[in-house]
Amino acid sequence: MKAVALDLERAAALVAERGTTLGRPLVLLPSATSTNDLALRAAREGATHGATWVAERQTAGRGRRGRTWVSVSGESLLFSVLLRLTCAPAKLPPIGLLCGLAVRDAVARAAPSVPISIKWPNDVLAAGRKLAGVLVEAVTVGSRVEAVVVGIGINVHTRSFPDDLADSATSVGLVASGEAPPDRGVLLADVLQSIDHDLHIVVARGLGVLRERIAAADVLRGRRVRSDSGEQGVAAGVDDEGRLLVRADDGVVQRWAAGEVNLVKS
Repeated sequence: MKAVALDLERAAALVAERGTTLGRPLVLLPSATSTNDLALRAAREGATHGATWVAERQTAGRGRRGRTWVSVSGESLLFSVLLRLTCAPAKLPPIGLLCGLAVRDAVARAAPSVPISIKWPNDVLAAGRKLAGVLVEAVTVGSRVEAVVVGIGINVHTRSFPDDLADSATSVGLVASGEAPPDRGVLLADVLQSIDHDLHIVVARGLGVLRERIAAADVLRGRRVRSDSGEQGVAAGVDDEGRLLVRADDGVVQRWAAGEVNLVKS
């Protein structure tokens, strides 16, 4: 039996064709506990910028706040890329949003007839259902970030989900019904190329260069939201530091730096 499916076997060649600095080397694995764990360990052992780990399945995949990421072999695109960056921890939220936008754009190319959006801080949605997520973790020395690991999980070929996710999750294959079957190698190459194109300018200057693209894809903008601490207001976009702008009922614009955000049903 092959270690990985054919679409992933072609991924290295597709990445090389793009000329990106990310995805080199590209490690393909039939299974891993967590690609982020592999990348973090490799970062501490001196792995180079752009090294990327891809797994057909994860046995202990995770999302933000320790949540698990459910995966079945061959159904998802699960990968982590190592970014050798020296920056302040405040740069991590902009990197996460850049990567979420890169995933959104790659999925939109695979499913051009379906609106694909981003939900602050790290989700990619189609028709209000989660299709992908981003997890950013850092290797720090003192107060400085020495390396960043970006873990990305995209539901690609999944056709059914566990009962607790059935109403909130979807996949590229489901939303792209009638389109050509999604190719995980192409998705991977697209995401890495997009991250590589904007990474260093975002680290240096923030998200200003991406403001219009983020605003166009922002599913929260103009809608009433509630934080996990109970605060409410109307989402008004994202600032250059990656914070969610929320106009409270008294008219004051707040900047939410972290946490869970839910839409408030009218």
